[in-house]
Amino acid sequence: MLWILCLGFCSLLPRTQADPGALLRLGMDVMNHEVQSAMDESHILEKMAAEAGKKRPGVKPIKGLTNLKVKDVKLPVIALSFIPGVGIFQCVSTGMTITGKSFMGGNMEIIVVLNITATNRLLQDEETGLPTFKSEGCEVILVSVKTNLPSNMLPKVVNKFLDSTLHKVLPDLMCPAIDAVLVYVNRKWANLNAAMPVGQMGTVKYVLTSIPTATANYIQVDFSPVVQQQEGNAIQLADAREVLEFPKDYATGSSQLLLSAAFLTAELALLQKSFDVTVRDRMIGELPPQTTKTLAGFIPEVAEAYPKPKPLVTQIRINKPPKVTMKMGKSLLLLHGTLEMLAARRRGRAPVTIFLLEAHFNLKVQYSVREDRLQMATSLDRLLSLSRVSSSIGTFNEKELTGFITDYLREAYIPGINDALQVGLPLPDILDMNYNLAELDIVENALVLDLKLD
Repeated sequence: MLWILCLGFCSLLPRTQADPGALLRLGMDVMNHEVQSAMDESHILEKMAAEAGKKRPGVKPIKGLTNLKVKDVKLPVIALSFIPGVGIFQCVSTGMTITGKSFMGGNMEIIVVLNITATNRLLQDEETGLPTFKSEGCEVILVSVKTNLPSNMLPKVVNKFLDSTLHKVLPDLMCPAIDAVLVYVNRKWANLNAAMPVGQMGTVKYVLTSIPTATANYIQVDFSPVVQQQEGNAIQLADAREVLEFPKDYATGSSQLLLSAAFLTAELALLQKSFDVTVRDRMIGELPPQTTKTLAGFIPEVAEAYPKPKPLVTQIRINKPPKVTMKMGKSLLLLHGTLEMLAARRRGRAPVTIFLLEAHFNLKVQYSVREDRLQMATSLDRLLSLSRVSSSIGTFNEKELTGFITDYLREAYIPGINDALQVGLPLPDILDMNYNLAELDIVENALVLDLKLD
């Protein structure tokens, strides 16, 4: 991202009443890195220097100086500072050599060291609704000037000539560089509100709650994400009980992305159908053979109904939207559904239901980042409850199945959940942000990605 990323983020619009589902805080660590990298990669000052000697419409030639050229542009040093409520003040320090034929007829060199200062203000594009940046108050401040003009010339004559020359050359040369870079920067926001797929189940779109705002230490971007099913229906985020905000123990000037538990819950609702599984395997991991004989060891009534062992077919259906909860250092995925055990039959005939249970269980969640996606891996926390819905073998004590079902979920069900989660949940495509090195922290009702540069 280009150095004009220093762009002035300001609050031009009032806050909406929608609760943000995600917050991004851009500190000076990320801003400085992105801006300096952008300047190095763009070579914009060198490009402007190459254009200096060309005739440009509306620009008059400099009196007393012909064959103007600019060379030896120094690597710029950029200093940024936040302006609360306005944006970012930027100062670009650089140097260059201006050459040409002077009014005395000889070749002249002017070696200058200068600062370019500007404040960049954030506006909103009326067509796209995206942020767009415009610089204001660009000034070129001379730090030092050296010239090869003869020393016997009158100092007042030299100074007057240099002052006239430099004040004509430098603003027209340097300030357009800022505007040129802004064009590049504005393109970096182009995909910000694009819909990003979550597998084949739907999309997530990061919509700005309001224009980003600048404080003394960072720029904050609030998102009201839109989670939409493939059929077009939007999934509403649950109302937050508490105001979403960053923890206070992160270093001043650092950068973080905060994702609320409510937002992650809405995203996982897209994958709810993927959490339904049907298992027909007879041998699964460390489990005993999945037959009616094994099941009869827990429920004697099964042996009476099926004296000859039959293979088991198990269907798990999640009938309520998954829910993510977060407490300090721990995140759980709460699942509520049914578990149906069936006895398989030969010759392609449909299996017969043995019993149908309602089950409520929690999965522990571990988070990681791969490229621009949040990854989740689960393991069984505990089986919370089992209750019998129906049975073809009469009444039985379903609590006797607790150990059997717990092992079954761990060995047979959880791997399928983790396969479904491999699609990943998209992170906001903002300013070419690199999330790969982020350190993840689970806090109250949210996941925080502490963004790192190296």
